[in-house]
Amino acid sequence: MKDENCIFCKIANGEIPSRTLYEDDDFRVIMDLAPATKGHSLILPKDHYKNVYEIADDTAAKVLPLAKKMATLMTEKLGADGFNIVQNNNEVAGQTVFHFHVHLIPRYNDDNQSLVMKPQEMTDAQLDEIKDMIVK
Repeated sequence: MKDENCIFCKIANGEIPSRTLYEDDDFRVIMDLAPATKGHSLILPKDHYKNVYEIADDTAAKVLPLAKKMATLMTEKLGADGFNIVQNNNEVAGQTVFHFHVHLIPRYNDDNQSLVMKPQEMTDAQLDEIKDMIVK
């Protein structure tokens, strides 16, 4: 399933040129045109899924092994000091292109980037209430 108006569908399926690092029947891994760090790349499924809520389970099951493969390769080849694997869903979470994709972000000691979340303080009662909302 493709979306003819989706730029990531067009890139993933070779209709728009990209700096491709990897390709198979299901995915294309491309370098990000506006990288956060040296080597920042994207895993794009060739089929269109708006976000993680829509991605087919069999496709989703292939994403993390591919991310691991690419992170290992990129860390070795680029000499990264760490690695972020990021997947955003919906605008409030930072998604700007509504085609499921995973950011592969090599990290370097001097890259001046921060993807660190600020922890919130919650009481045991608040944590229990949230847990009960999810699992009941």
